[in-house]
Amino acid sequence: MKRHSVPRRRRSGALCAAAALGVLVPVTVGATQSTAGAATPAVACTSQKAGLAAKLVKDITAALEGRASTTAVLVNDRVTRTSCVLRPDQRFDSASVVKTTVLATLLWDAQKTGRQLTATEKSRATAMITKSDNDATSALWRQLGLTKIKGFLAASGMTKTVPGANGYWGLTQITARDQQRLLAILTARNTVLTDVSRGYALQLMHAVVPDQRWGTPAGAPSTAKIHVKNGWLPRATQGWRVHSIGAFTGSAHNYQLTVLTHDNKTMNDGIATIQAVARAVHRDLNPTAPARLGYVPTDTPQESVPAVPGRAAQDAVSANPALR
Repeated sequence: MKRHSVPRRRRSGALCAAAALGVLVPVTVGATQSTAGAATPAVACTSQKAGLAAKLVKDITAALEGRASTTAVLVNDRVTRTSCVLRPDQRFDSASVVKTTVLATLLWDAQKTGRQLTATEKSRATAMITKSDNDATSALWRQLGLTKIKGFLAASGMTKTVPGANGYWGLTQITARDQQRLLAILTARNTVLTDVSRGYALQLMHAVVPDQRWGTPAGAPSTAKIHVKNGWLPRATQGWRVHSIGAFTGSAHNYQLTVLTHDNKTMNDGIATIQAVARAVHRDLNPTAPARLGYVPTDTPQESVPAVPGRAAQDAVSANPALR
């Protein structure tokens, strides 16, 4: 069983001196050594808001304590200039999270020739993101082809992402760092996607069906607009992969959160891990924000399961004890 050790806070003498003078500086809090002397993966945070880095490290670590999953976490908040990382370059099978990359590739490719999406492309994109439709994703994956998908990955700096071979898009290898790069492209002006393309993608991610509003939205404040894409996938090794990426926008919010997991015994285990991390992050970044009233994570999560060799794709699979 993999357990997450609680890191000790470490600050340099220079940082302590600056703090004594009242100078606001980024504080880094990171991993310590295990008793055997080998580095144990642990949460590391930096922030320009006093005390926030240490609080996030403590609370994210507590959320992961005792859980068997291998978990990667990335947080980026542009408002407080805060960043947290845990296993940022660990690779995971993407499951349905890759559908956001497929949408971004479609928009990027259309931009290059200055064309609008066709009615069929819009229909497939909507089904792919809002309902996690597998058939729509497969159609767009075939239409784009690996050359265009790899082109988008290169243009966006997602250098560790490897598209799934032989049409198995759910087996695309992803990292939390690359997923955060994608969320960054979707939430700030850049040279990869136009403002119109970014707005379209975020609109679809905000409109996911209610039973797929689980994961990173858990604990988000009512003042934030939520954009999310999730995925899960069981395999013979490393158990259930359960992932969630989310962007949180609005007049007082501008942050992104990625949580990727595998080695989960059940879907519910992965969901619980992600939502525990999410609640800690939202609470620490928004200590005075009102609780969410509208966009509440579902109590009955569903998600599509992508095809893998030897097993066909499945739609609207529920996470419940009967499936354990």
